[in-house]
Amino acid sequence: MARRRSSSSSSSTGNTTTSATPRNRTPQPVRIRRRTFGDFVKAFFAFVALAVLVVGVPGALAMTVGWPLPSGMPKLEWLQNEITVGTFLHILTVIVWLAWAQFTACVLVEIKAAVSGVGVPGRVPGAGPSQILARQLVAALLLVGATAASLTPGLSQIGQHSLDGNQRGTVAAAQQTPGLFAQQQEQAASTAAALAEQASQAAAHADAQGGSTAKSDDTKYYRIQPPEGRHHDSLWEIAERHLGDGRRYKEIFELNKDRVQPDGSKLSEASLIRPGWIMEMPGDARGGDLVEMPEAAGGSAAQQQIHDYGKTGDHAQGGGHQQGGDHAQGSGGGTGASQVSLPEQRPAPDQQPSHEQHQQAASSSEESSFGLPQALIGAPLLAAGLLGALGRRRRQALWQSAFGAVGGRRGMEPPTPTGDAADAQDALLVGADPEGVRLLDRSLRGLAASLGAESRPLPTAYAAWLSGNGDLHLQLAQPSGNPPAPWQLGQDQTFWMLARTDAERYEDVDAAAPYPGLVSLGTMDDSRLLLNLESVPGLVSLSGSEADRAAVFASVAAELATNGWSDRMTITLVGFGEDLTPLAPNRLRHLDSVDDLIETMDAETRQRRGALGAAGHDSVLTGRTGPAQHTRWAPHLVLLAAEPSADDAMKLAELAADASRLGIGYLVGTESGDLPGAAWEMEVTGEGKLLAPLLGLELDAQLLPVPLQRAVVELFVESDPEREPQGPATAPPFLVDISEQGRPAVYARLVGPYEIIGLDTPDGDRSALLHEALALLLLHREGVHPRVLSSALWPRGVTDDVREALLDRLRAWLGTDPDGSPRLKADSTGRLTLAKSVVSDLDVLRSLYHEATQGRGVDSRVVRGRLLTDALVLVRGPLLADRPEGRYRWLTHEIIDAQLPLLVADIGLALSEFHLVKDRAEKAIEALNAALNSAPGDERLWHELLRATHATGDTARLQALAADLISRSGARGLPPRTEALLDELLPTWRDGVAAVG
Repeated sequence: MARRRSSSSSSSTGNTTTSATPRNRTPQPVRIRRRTFGDFVKAFFAFVALAVLVVGVPGALAMTVGWPLPSGMPKLEWLQNEITVGTFLHILTVIVWLAWAQFTACVLVEIKAAVSGVGVPGRVPGAGPSQILARQLVAALLLVGATAASLTPGLSQIGQHSLDGNQRGTVAAAQQTPGLFAQQQEQAASTAAALAEQASQAAAHADAQGGSTAKSDDTKYYRIQPPEGRHHDSLWEIAERHLGDGRRYKEIFELNKDRVQPDGSKLSEASLIRPGWIMEMPGDARGGDLVEMPEAAGGSAAQQQIHDYGKTGDHAQGGGHQQGGDHAQGSGGGTGASQVSLPEQRPAPDQQPSHEQHQQAASSSEESSFGLPQALIGAPLLAAGLLGALGRRRRQALWQSAFGAVGGRRGMEPPTPTGDAADAQDALLVGADPEGVRLLDRSLRGLAASLGAESRPLPTAYAAWLSGNGDLHLQLAQPSGNPPAPWQLGQDQTFWMLARTDAERYEDVDAAAPYPGLVSLGTMDDSRLLLNLESVPGLVSLSGSEADRAAVFASVAAELATNGWSDRMTITLVGFGEDLTPLAPNRLRHLDSVDDLIETMDAETRQRRGALGAAGHDSVLTGRTGPAQHTRWAPHLVLLAAEPSADDAMKLAELAADASRLGIGYLVGTESGDLPGAAWEMEVTGEGKLLAPLLGLELDAQLLPVPLQRAVVELFVESDPEREPQGPATAPPFLVDISEQGRPAVYARLVGPYEIIGLDTPDGDRSALLHEALALLLLHREGVHPRVLSSALWPRGVTDDVREALLDRLRAWLGTDPDGSPRLKADSTGRLTLAKSVVSDLDVLRSLYHEATQGRGVDSRVVRGRLLTDALVLVRGPLLADRPEGRYRWLTHEIIDAQLPLLVADIGLALSEFHLVKDRAEKAIEALNAALNSAPGDERLWHELLRATHATGDTARLQALAADLISRSGARGLPPRTEALLDELLPTWRDGVAAVG
């Protein structure tokens, strides 16, 4: 796949971008519009009402009633006076005075918030309706003044633009810092002055050249307006006003990209639209702000600029642009002074497509024929997190089960999923990108460690982009200087970039996760966006249908609960129809109502503020570096799927006003898309798109629909170590005939060095691939989905023809049984299975142990001893001991690495018990030592070895074994149960430790 190259000259954005530390802003986005006569009428009446309530009321009270309270200290007789009408009037007057004081305080608070640009004003205790009235009056009054700009949202618009004309990109804007409002106005004024001077120079130059004779029939143009307050013009709003659909901003971009503007710059991937720029519009554009091509001769400077601009671009060479073309083509433009942009793409050094690109390329042709849920296949980070958590859950169940009875223990074999759960598990195996998660985690922790070593604070990051070639681009809220090596500055000062080749050289470091709130929202082209919910200065709202919102919320919750780049994450869920707690009981918690949420978060917000103040930190980012990094500042993200009432939304907005500094994030669902107090607004559509017009996002959303939620939860519930066993002890998935008549046609040795008996060794370089495919099939006798097989062998992806060619060669190599049936075939679900004539030593090992403990060996001691001895002889070492480096990476998804040592330990323990009953201690010790070769960390084997050695009566031998155990334990010391056993068998063992010490 060809790589898109970008220009290295991208500093213009960084030079013109105003950056600031993120703070809260007024959340409600409004459309920019011109002031009308009605606005002035409203402002006049608001002024009159405020004057009457703030000045008139106390004046009237002073003139009519006077001061109601006594002028001196009342005496006791005052309480015995008769209560008259005057007394009631005085009491009523006091109440009115208090109400006036409260309303006046509300007015002052609202005016201060509006003028300063602070998002959610402070609450006046007990004000309620009074503060709402004050807010409306102040807003109406300031609507026609310069201060009204502070009531508009502090968001920059973002869109898409090209780096060098051949690359599509996405730009997503973050908010403007309210505290820089005055600075922005000054910059806008200076920019306008510079543009005016350039326009005059252009007009003078045009006059000197004698004008232009170029003509155009009815081409329309739009001139980018200077910012009004903190609101900047954007291509999205221009398209919405003049084309009827904001998503047509891409057409405007295509018409104007790389054309020289009046100030000499261009609309490109690394620049923003600026006041005074000229935009050619599609032919169907409508609206009073548009102008047609003016006559240059005798025209103004603006006319001359438009005329000159019309002669530039592709159509100047006859290429032309499509008017009103396909909405899905091209890239958009964006505006604003603080941007979160799709980073420039760098060609990969080896030109190899990424894991995600391969999966996306193969998915379209395979989705209909193989039927796996695409939602998980297309979410590599989410799938990797779920798969890793599921593996840990199953290992935990195995280890807990290991302390059960030796012969009747349940849970050695995890339950085999069926139906939707089986499809979900296969989709996880196909879609997971554990290497991508590992690199992301190491890269972020390595960055935190490097900054800590330089005594530099962590910068606030709004988002991270994982590009198609594996590079990581971190978008900062403001320029933070040069990043530590091997990180580099990206396309502007707000981008820190780490190439994949550099990330692969990172080692594990002892550093706290710096940005645990990063979560995947979706993809644009071949780049994946991770938004840092923890850094959002306020609420993030998500609108759309209930089912679509639920799918987004579930995806976010599942990834946050299982990802590998977060530490001690807490996710609070409210209004979720499905219980997701089984995915991560230690991270996820459900609350019943919004009231419970507000009460809980109010207490936690106050607690965190106090803790930060006591520690002397300005934010949780500071607390995540240095000595306190592992004990404080755990992230907390709130996911509210149910739409709150207006009052509850305002309460949440007040709590969220300082949330980004405290390490708390809020994602709130809404049906209408109009959520009071929302800082960032997103919408999920029925077509699976995630839109954020004011952020310029149009992503393919990452979703986890309800049926898939249930299937994934079922996998975790069935693997719960605390779940009561259902039915008898689990039998192995495949039992073989261990008699002489059951000799297999093909026998593979997997426990130890890999050997195959009964087949010729394939010629050529494909031998290793065929061996690996057969090993995977042998470890999954229940069947392997073809896509699981191909993703295991080619984790970076493979085409259909290559996979089918491999399966043909594998079928030919395995051959057929004497009855003519193939040894490799597909079952009713399409999964690949092996015939019973193809057997591995692991199958035999499981069958021997099962027969000894649950079959014929139960009633015959002689048979049990023979079967256990035969089983232990099969153990020649770890699984696939000599596998080549770089292959068999799919074993990291398996739990066989935990199953095999436990199985070997069980066999050794059972055989030891068999010999100790007859006082054959030496035989028991021999069996236990053989088992320890494959399961050296199993505490049960060491305990039985101590007992067997004690049974010999050789105290010196027992002391030597105790010393060996102590040396193996290292600095951690012996486990408590082992110490207790030594106290019983060798009371003097501690004296030996003290003497050695």
